[in-house]
Amino acid sequence: MASDEKTRGVQAPHSLTLSERQRLTVTGVEEVVSFDEDTVAVRTVKGLLLVRGSGLKVDKLEKNAGELSLSGLVTDLGYEEARTASGFWSRLFH
Repeated sequence: MASDEKTRGVQAPHSLTLSERQRLTVTGVEEVVSFDEDTVAVRTVKGLLLVRGSGLKVDKLEKNAGELSLSGLVTDLGYEEARTASGFWSRLFH
């Protein structure tokens, strides 16, 4: 279904639910790029989400549903803007 949504230009819904700064649920997840106990990087339908904190754990990842659940102390949530590379080397390798 995800490939059908992409071909039609329809994005899965994206939301964040943070409870008591201890439990985070994210929908619209495409991929967990990296994680450790201090930082989790998640590619969502709305961009790269960076979750920072301490004692972070991935409790549940449902790729088909596009849902991620984390626990631990969340101190910062932010999106990294996509960088558009320009110049000779970026054109050569893209």
